[in-house]
Amino acid sequence: MANWHWQTRQGQDLLTCDLLQDWYHGFFTRQFWPQTPETLTAALDATAAVQRVKQVHGNQVLAPADLPVPDSAEMAEADGLVSDRPGQALWVCSADCSPVLIGDRATGQVAAIHAGWRGTAQVIVPVAVSKLQAQGSRLEDLVVAIGPAIAGEVYQVSVDVAAAVGRTIIPQSLGSPDNDEAVLADLQQRENSPVLGDDAPGKVRLDVRLANRWQLEQLGLRPEQVAIAPHCTFQEGDRFFSYRRTGEKQVQWSGIVSQGAATH
Repeated sequence: MANWHWQTRQGQDLLTCDLLQDWYHGFFTRQFWPQTPETLTAALDATAAVQRVKQVHGNQVLAPADLPVPDSAEMAEADGLVSDRPGQALWVCSADCSPVLIGDRATGQVAAIHAGWRGTAQVIVPVAVSKLQAQGSRLEDLVVAIGPAIAGEVYQVSVDVAAAVGRTIIPQSLGSPDNDEAVLADLQQRENSPVLGDDAPGKVRLDVRLANRWQLEQLGLRPEQVAIAPHCTFQEGDRFFSYRRTGEKQVQWSGIVSQGAATH
């Protein structure tokens, strides 16, 4: 199991994961608010070029070459970035959604993804993996850290929301039942299910982090290639903003810097 560590940068704590030890990276806390990637990048690698997008809860994943020129007033709409050269700091923000950072141990390239339930239902993380593969990545070389997000036991959603996510992880050989309840009943029978019961009619609990792990393992990644942070944004209000908890649009940032091809 991968270990997670608190590191001090700019006098505040950020979270790192052993799986990504080859890269400058961090899952920042609310204490860094209201800083943006333009200043936060210095906490990782002051020489890196900042890359960010306007997040829209979709499944668009872009490379820096796809983005408007620096200093442009425009910002591309997307929810994921993949690097296309070394020295790029890729950033996503979140307040309950899952921030996902990916590194390729062979090529040094990386990805940063904002995966809420909508993006997860649109398989944004597998989309990012496919873009990395198109740039030469092999599945066996990837490592994935899913950062602090709302935990399943406290994330109540409607049945249709959970079913939309659930359909992405039911084996294709079984088909995808039309009935939402049937989808959830199928998932709840499985070990380590991302869907938990709820006492309220028409509601269940959904662990989006686990759904993303399921999607990655179904792509062919091994369990040891994927780590989920043991921190919940909703339950740890001293460290993290949570939209579900407060209704306020405040975020914490997560970033990773691409490297050159591995030499080890």
